[in-house]
Amino acid sequence: MDIRGIDHIELYVGDARQAAFWFSTAVGFQLRGQGGPETGLAGQRSLLLRHGDIRLLLTSGLDVDHPAARYVHRHGDGIAVIAVEVDDVAAAYAELLARGATGVTPPTTVTGADAEVVTAEVEGFADVRHRLVQRRGDRGDFLPGLITPTPPGVHDAEPVLAEVDHLAVCVPPGDLDGTVRHFEELFGFAQIFEEHVEVAGQGMNSKVVQSPSGGVTVVLLEPDRTRRPGQIDAFLDQHSGGGVQHLGLRTDDIVAAVEALGRRGVRFAGTPGAYYDTLEARVGRVDAPLDRLRELGVLVDSDHGGQLLQIFAESMHVRRTLFLELIERRGASGFGSGNIRALYEAKERELATLQGVGA
Repeated sequence: MDIRGIDHIELYVGDARQAAFWFSTAVGFQLRGQGGPETGLAGQRSLLLRHGDIRLLLTSGLDVDHPAARYVHRHGDGIAVIAVEVDDVAAAYAELLARGATGVTPPTTVTGADAEVVTAEVEGFADVRHRLVQRRGDRGDFLPGLITPTPPGVHDAEPVLAEVDHLAVCVPPGDLDGTVRHFEELFGFAQIFEEHVEVAGQGMNSKVVQSPSGGVTVVLLEPDRTRRPGQIDAFLDQHSGGGVQHLGLRTDDIVAAVEALGRRGVRFAGTPGAYYDTLEARVGRVDAPLDRLRELGVLVDSDHGGQLLQIFAESMHVRRTLFLELIERRGASGFGSGNIRALYEAKERELATLQGVGA
């Protein structure tokens, strides 16, 4: 199955206009289309946002029986659809059904003056669905006739984010291996990484699956219930089940991106100053000003391919669930797992120092 990459991500939200305001004002996304009952999208309001090659579709249900309304009632705002681009939707959909997938929407074609788009959907994991997308002609016409394109504004800022790097998904205890098989057996993904992490009495299992093209990567996280509850447990409780915990967005210059989003009001997770005291001893020489990384709170990790720089934004949702990660890859293919322990140990040193001063 030829999966080229992420076509778009659809979020189900309580108020599409309010959510679009945050993504536009704080993250720098730009409105590129909108649709609703007047364009043939029955029972919903959808806004299309774009930043670099990242496309987000924000959808709100206009009645209580719409899938978006039911999703938000259970989970709050969150990612409900992962849309991937394929060469032939009809063939891919038939193959998925043959492999055991449950169909939601069979192949449907919409056409415009200069574009044709074919889509189909199958059930995924938790309450997240998979959408197949095939495009011909004008790729800027997102869904001809259903989403009315909005031209770029004259004052639109230059993008500081490039593309979707990965999605991180939290699953309930015992569901990790089954979710891996879901991606392997249905979509032909391969598992490329796994680890068990223990920090401060908390534990989690992690496996990473990736499409053959390398264009779609999913990080799967499962809490270790033999340890004390941690952030994965908190997500599962607040989200009322499994789902996408964060969306990793790649940037070519993380310092510029953090500065730009910070000026817009995005708040990022804090990093103890002690984390940077032994940074280069852990990851090697960093080709970036350490004082600036320290000031911004950017994390650095390394693997056999190189280094990656990353930072996590605070969740903007009332349930404190979905959040964004910014990541710059300098040859590394990993996901910064080394930062988990380094951050904890740095915090312990910082607390010990403070206690020593107060003694």
